[in-house]
Parts: sequence; structure tokens; C-alpha cells
Amino acid sequence: MDVEALPAGKWWDAVRAAPTVGERALELLGEESGAVIQDRHGPLYWLVAVGSAKSWHLRQVRVLAKLEHESTYLGVPPVSWTEGPRTHWRVPLSADHYLTDAWKLWEALAEADRAEYGRVPEGRQLCYRCALPTDEPIPVEVEDSHGDVAKVTYACPSHAPLYSKRRPRTLTSAEAAEHEGRR
Repeated sequence: MDVEALPAGKWWDAVRAAPTVGERALELLGEESGAVIQDRHGPLYWLVAVGSAKSWHLRQVRVLAKLEHESTYLGVPPVSWTEGPRTHWRVPLSADHYLTDAWKLWEALAEADRAEYGRVPEGRQLCYRCALPTDEPIPVEVEDSHGDVAKVTYACPSHAPLYSKRRPRTLTSAEAAEHEGRR
């Protein structure tokens, strides 16, 4: 058997979270989590009731659902695949662990978002690298001026892991610093 592409929006919708946010949310949910798929690149996918997460807007989180004129698919591994590095069930599918309560998942992901990236700034911000506005600004550096924040540098989700300066950042995760080889 191999990973099977199943359509989102038929039996469930899926909520995809980047590894840093997803790991923290999984820890916060504990036994409240339903089944979770982790793909070989690290993102985590929770299965939720169809339509229960359509209006969500969190940094590094995407909802996979049936769209009006196109289908969205999720790679679902066999139930027996419970270890990586390939795509596997991080929380195995079972009668006790199937769909995650969407409200509890949103709360855990929102808390993980705040813990990883800090407060969401007002309005769109420009990415330091591509200079394009992003609706998901991730703070990558904060300059301090006599105890006050003088300047915050933001990045879009694609460029945040690429940010590097000689001085350590103050508002990003240890995982990002380790990923960039600065730790």
C-alpha cells in the first residue's frame, strides 16, 4: 500500500499547520486531538468536520476543503504507517481518534501562533526579502531603542526561514534559528 490522495470536503476537511505551530498545537491539545497526519516535509494535518474551519485565518495554517469549482486532495497514509520519516499518522487513526473538535483546534493553533510569532500586526506588512505585502507577516527581527520597540522586520511565510543576520532574533522560535544553523 501507499499514500492515497483522498478528497477534502467529502468525509472531512483538513487543517494544515507548519511544523513549529503544529507541534505546539499538538502538545496543547494532548488527548483532545483527533487523528493527525504528518507529511514527510513536517507539516501536520488534522481532520475536522466538513465546513467547520472554512473562515479561519491564522499564520502558517491552511484549510483544505472542497472548493466550488475544484477539488483539494490530501495524501492519506495506510493506518499501519505510524512512524516517519515518510508521511505517517502522528496520532493514529482509531475509533477514539478521528475528527478533532474544530473549536478546540482553532484555540490551540491560535495560541501556538501567538507563542511562535507574537502579536499579529495591524494591516499588511512588507516582506524584507521579496518586498511584497503579506497577510501573514512573521516577525524576524526586532530592534530595541531604550526599552521600546524601534523597528520590526517582517517576512512572508516563504522567506521567514531564510532570514539571517549576525545578531540573534528575539521574536522567532528556536526551531527557526536551529534550521538556519544559528544555534
